[in-house]
Amino acid sequence: MFVKVCGLTTEEQIDWAVELGYSAIGVMVTTKSKRYRTPEQARALADYARGRITTFAVALEASEVAEVTDAFDVVQLYQWADLPNLAFCSANPPAPEQTSKYFFYDASAGSGIFEEFPDWVRAQPGQIVLAGGLDPDNVAAVIAEHHPYGVDVSSSVETAPGVKSRELMRRFKAATEAGEVLE
Repeated sequence: MFVKVCGLTTEEQIDWAVELGYSAIGVMVTTKSKRYRTPEQARALADYARGRITTFAVALEASEVAEVTDAFDVVQLYQWADLPNLAFCSANPPAPEQTSKYFFYDASAGSGIFEEFPDWVRAQPGQIVLAGGLDPDNVAAVIAEHHPYGVDVSSSVETAPGVKSRELMRRFKAATEAGEVLE
């Protein structure tokens, strides 16, 4: 199971993600995020993580990641762009020509509010990652019901925006493993 923790702001949080067995981390490079990292900060976090865990630069549109694209393994955008390492994120099905390495279904658009996932998500081809309002208490059931390629978490493993909790990250990761057993 692919498990990504998004909105990381410190090297210590990267260490936790690696130690706990997460598949990837996300660094917010859109100024609209409470977890925003400047291009210099984002590049430093990507450099720190390189070779240890897959890194995602997360933004709304391509122009926001232009300065750091080369530092990250994957670019995750809420507005489709023709990039070879794109993770497209939307609450709507992508058009047939909108191909990407990953498709993140996220109806919450970063709000952290959980909504049931629509049936069309299961029918999407490729690597589908579910996001939006997932937490240690609901992720196992979501995995068992929808059988996604992966899941993504951010606010539910925080004590404040950008302040991750190692214990909540541990609980979320353990719950994803429980969800795989239920499948």
